[in-house]
Amino acid sequence: FAMAFLLVIYLLIVSSLSIAFASDPSPLQDFCVANPQNAVLVNGFACKDPQQVQAKDFFFGGLQLPGNTSNPVGSKVTPVTVDQIPGLNTLGLSLARIDYAPSGINPPHTHPRGSEILTVIEGCLEVGFVSSNPENRLITKVLQKGDVFVFPIGLIHFERNVGDGNAVAVAALSSQNPGVITIANAVFGSSPEISSDLLVKAFQVDKSVVNYLQSKF
Repeated sequence: FAMAFLLVIYLLIVSSLSIAFASDPSPLQDFCVANPQNAVLVNGFACKDPQQVQAKDFFFGGLQLPGNTSNPVGSKVTPVTVDQIPGLNTLGLSLARIDYAPSGINPPHTHPRGSEILTVIEGCLEVGFVSSNPENRLITKVLQKGDVFVFPIGLIHFERNVGDGNAVAVAALSSQNPGVITIANAVFGSSPEISSDLLVKAFQVDKSVVNYLQSKF
C-alpha cells in the first residue's frame, strides 16, 4: 500500500510539472513595475523597488481623446503598453485605441508576441486576417458597434473603416509589449533597404514598381 501511495504521489508531481512548464511561470510577487533606467537586461524590464511604487505606475489617462488620423493611411493607434504603464510589466496584457477616418485603414500588420481581441466602439469596420502558408486563407468580417473579433498571435491582419463617418475600436493584447510589424513598412522601408532585385523576384513585378514603393517608405 505504501509503495502504491508513493507511486501516485510521484505521478501527481510529474504531471503538475509538465503542466507548469507548458505556460508562462506564475508571478513571484504582487507586481513588478518596470524600471527602464535599470541597466540589467532581462526578458522585459527589471523590477522597480516596491517601496518606491506609486499609483501613477499603474495609471494611464486620456484614452477618451481621439487620435489624429490626418495621415496617408487615415488611422491612429494610441498604445497602452508597458511603455505607458510600467505596472504592466510581467502581467502579459496591454491595449490600444484605434481611430479611423472615413475609408481609413489600419494596414496589414502582425503582432509577434501577442494575440488581439478587437471591440468596435463606434462605426463600422471590415476586419480580417490571413492564415499561414500554404493556404493563406483570408478570414474576414464586417463589424458593427459592439462587435468583437479576434486576431490570433503572429498572423497578418488589418482593419478598414467602411462606414459613413469616423470609427473607433479598442484592442486588448495578450502581451505587455506585443510589438507590431507593419508589412509594407518592414518590406519597403527597411534600413538599409532590402535589395530591389530580391523584391522584384519575391513580388514578381517590374523593378520600377519596387523602386517606387521603396521611395514611399
